[in-house]
Amino acid sequence: MTADDHIVFIVDDDERIREALGELLDSHGMHAIAFESACDYVRAHKPDVPACLVLDIELPDINGLDLQRQIADRDHPPIVFITGHGDIPSSVRAIKHGAVDFLTKPFSDADLMAAIHAAIAQDREKRAERAEIDVLRQHYLDLTPREREVLPLVVSGLLNKQAAAELGISEVTLQIHRRNVMQKMAAASLADLVRIAERLEIPITHSRRVGGN
Repeated sequence: MTADDHIVFIVDDDERIREALGELLDSHGMHAIAFESACDYVRAHKPDVPACLVLDIELPDINGLDLQRQIADRDHPPIVFITGHGDIPSSVRAIKHGAVDFLTKPFSDADLMAAIHAAIAQDREKRAERAEIDVLRQHYLDLTPREREVLPLVVSGLLNKQAAAELGISEVTLQIHRRNVMQKMAAASLADLVRIAERLEIPITHSRRVGGN
């Protein structure tokens, strides 16, 4: 991991904590930006790289758990909570809503670094998955309107003649559209196309599935 392929955001109102965490991360070759309030963090420009948010619970403007809830519907880095006033209900709430870890001060450098590495790895994986979905969505947008009608019929398991009858076209024409769908969606097989359709959450309106009778 290099200092330019990730970032660690630190939100803590204690300047000594911010400085100590910054020095710790720097000693591990990690890039960090520190904020003293949730508002400063939310307003800041954030580089489009894998990241982790090290978030204090008690902040001057908002509780860290409330910030977690507010940004839950946005693309945000995995959170590692740190607090000097930990309690079981807070830790349960934090983890339940997706936090990677909940560390009570004083915590060890090793525990914090392990949590941060896990968070960045998680964010890297999610970003890769989103990038793959974006490619699949672009492939789907490249389909013609008719091909978008053919796709759900094909992945539902209908025979060519059944799908053709559903659309009121000839079986030969259906086969041409089906071939085009496979090529444009970069599907290596019907099973692959089914998986792609599931990832894109394309509604399947017919009950017959691949492999059905």
